[in-house]
Amino acid sequence: MKIVHLCLCGPMTDGLTYQENLLTKFHKELGHEVSIVASRYMYEKGKVSIDNRNRYYNSDGVKVIRLDNKFNTNINSKLKIYKGLYNSVDQENPDLIFVHGVQFLDILTIKRYIKNNPRVKLIIDNHADFSNSATNFISKFILHKILWKFMAKLISPYTVKFLGVLPARVEFLQKLYSIPENKTELLLMGADDNLVIKYSSSKVRDNIRKKLGISLNDFVIITGGKIDKAKQQVLTLMKAVNDLNNKDVKLIIFGSIDSDIEDKFFKLANNVSIINVGWVNEEDSYQLFSISDLAVFPGRHSVYWEQVAGIGKPMIVKYWKGTTHIDLGRNVLYLKDDSLVEMKKVLAKVINNDEIYSDMLTSATSNESKKFLYSNIAVQSLKYCKSEVNNE
Repeated sequence: MKIVHLCLCGPMTDGLTYQENLLTKFHKELGHEVSIVASRYMYEKGKVSIDNRNRYYNSDGVKVIRLDNKFNTNINSKLKIYKGLYNSVDQENPDLIFVHGVQFLDILTIKRYIKNNPRVKLIIDNHADFSNSATNFISKFILHKILWKFMAKLISPYTVKFLGVLPARVEFLQKLYSIPENKTELLLMGADDNLVIKYSSSKVRDNIRKKLGISLNDFVIITGGKIDKAKQQVLTLMKAVNDLNNKDVKLIIFGSIDSDIEDKFFKLANNVSIINVGWVNEEDSYQLFSISDLAVFPGRHSVYWEQVAGIGKPMIVKYWKGTTHIDLGRNVLYLKDDSLVEMKKVLAKVINNDEIYSDMLTSATSNESKKFLYSNIAVQSLKYCKSEVNNE
């Protein structure tokens, strides 16, 4: 089957652990012919940059086609339209178009293409929820409740399924865009099977620990991702680990640091318990997670939650409604507030009680965790192609 993925709502960066990277990789590994049509925007060490290549193959062997914006719009423009989208899709001659996000005006172009090519199936996913979108009056009531809802309703008759990548994002489709419940479903994000396997042996993990100067007996906590104002809870985590004053506990932190919190961050990082490795690439993140005993994500949701679930590590995460899908029964403990007192209490509960930690680890490594592997997610994402599109 020929599958074209459209990544036109924002940046598309090769080599990351985002859904568009791994879903395309594993669609290709399933034997499908896969291409990506994307904007020129990409992230480079946490900052938006421009990819000037027109057509190329990424490291997974997937063809990538980069399109220019019309009308001199930029990454911050909400109303982006792209040059040559119709022809680019038409030249690929897809059996399936997989659209990542409905929030762009060229949904009109996709509707026109599907009307002209009714044999082509269309799936649309959604990465917006009430924590990262519709957070002010204009965004909620103008952009989402009018413009993007209009686009979603317009394309809905030609769409096999709308897939929210979190339970909260399924709810967003239903509540903000009035997509019927029977036309929405959850499609999990997850981990790259190949890298999970590569760093799963104890010998590999021990060598990585030694390189970082970490004892094989240390209890290693890890957190990562872009650390900015929305995720300042990482600073509280650093304080909590420092206050534990336990030489056998180490906290690894990776990711870019927002300039607004740099001073506070590096002051707290000046401690023997803190290991700051800075920005890392996709594969490095798997290495670091592999040597950890516990992942802690005290801020907003990120794709690392599902990655860690797929790797099979216990977690402590901030409780957010609609993001408890990573809970396999006993693998997760939740933070209900951002207080230092609570964070120290929950950390101590896990670190100082072998029975509790062992129970979390057993749950984290159960067969249930395999649903967070992209080999399974890729298969799941294509089951909807058996449905017939009810074109109007």
